[in-house]
Amino acid sequence: MACDGWPTLLLRESGVSLLDCEHRTPPASDGGYPYIAIPQIKQGRLDLAEVRRITPEHYVDWTRKAKPQPYDVILSRRCNPGETAFVPPGLECALGQNLVLLRADGTKVFPPFLRWLVRGPEWWEQIGNFINVGAVFDSLKCADIPNFRLTIPPLPQQRATARILGTLDDKIELNRRMNETLEAIARAIFKSWFVDFDPVRAKMAGRKPEGMDAATAKLFPDGFEDSELGPIPRGWRVGQVRDTCEKIENGGTPSRHVEAYWEPPEVPWLTSGEVRDRFVVRTENFISNRGLQNSSAKKWPRFTSVVALYGATAGYATLLGAELCANQACCALVPLLEATSFNFLLVSSSLGHFQQQTRGSAQQNLSQSIVADLPTVVPPKSVLGAFDRRVRELLSRCLQNLHESFTLAALRDALLPKLLSGKLRVPDAERIAGRCLR
Repeated sequence: MACDGWPTLLLRESGVSLLDCEHRTPPASDGGYPYIAIPQIKQGRLDLAEVRRITPEHYVDWTRKAKPQPYDVILSRRCNPGETAFVPPGLECALGQNLVLLRADGTKVFPPFLRWLVRGPEWWEQIGNFINVGAVFDSLKCADIPNFRLTIPPLPQQRATARILGTLDDKIELNRRMNETLEAIARAIFKSWFVDFDPVRAKMAGRKPEGMDAATAKLFPDGFEDSELGPIPRGWRVGQVRDTCEKIENGGTPSRHVEAYWEPPEVPWLTSGEVRDRFVVRTENFISNRGLQNSSAKKWPRFTSVVALYGATAGYATLLGAELCANQACCALVPLLEATSFNFLLVSSSLGHFQQQTRGSAQQNLSQSIVADLPTVVPPKSVLGAFDRRVRELLSRCLQNLHESFTLAALRDALLPKLLSGKLRVPDAERIAGRCLR
């Protein structure tokens, strides 16, 4: 129930217009402008990591009908109808098929507030009322969307809501970008030490390895020797990833026919689909302690690397930020202590290798032995330990940021309906959000 006196209006009555996309697809380009498709819409924001690019000429052509402006909302009409993402200031992009723009003119809806209006409970009620159920995809009609009926708070409430929720969301986005940077630094160090062998080359040239203290530099030899993988540092050897693991094992699934194996939900239980995320600190599913005891599932410690064996994520790897178990489509590499960071950066950079090894016609499958046999140079434990001391802090910060982001997202999602309905006063919401952002 919304606050008394707040009007309930159709979107078209509230000054929100709909702009349809071009119903065709331009050719991809090596560079140019982002062409937004349904996969780019993720949790209210646009993810441009794998976006298609189009030429400037096609950008002009594809934005004649609908040229995204800051704080417009991009709405998916098909596949995941109702999902939205806002257009951040500074982004120039074009819309893909089955997407439309929602644009507030500011008379009754504050443009930066629109992104939150279309994520509240009333929005999803309207999606349920107007959804067209199809044999393959559910969808929304362009003609129906302007007739969605929503409660419109007063403009001061809208501005405050946009500020509070936007601040939380911006911190989540900042954490995501920080994690990208931290991971990139860790990968650069891994490549320098174990792929390009820069410290060895520096010593051969009579130089101190860049960014390395004298004690660590002494751990590296000053020359190479031949191996089946090509030249490797003298005294190192070629082996498999199993050589840097305490154990390698698959997970398991308790019987679905025994309710006591799933209730109460006591143990986090990872599925292979979740391995697409680079770091995991929580899971969507849980099993009971009885389920753990009566299946081949095992608890794996924090900082275990997990590789997905089956399906669309086969070959992807993730780092565990919490103790958990997983299904049989997940393979855990529990590392030797000094090889923790090395293991994760090795397997998570080996997607191409694993995808070449997949077998099976119906779906792409790996086996535990294929993962365990991943070839690698095996440095001495002293070098692995020095690397772990330098890099694990970076990975730990990634996990901490992800934990914080989950907490902030839960708070944001809890505040959203209360602010949209007026059940929570703005000063109270600001105080709650402020405590979490300190």
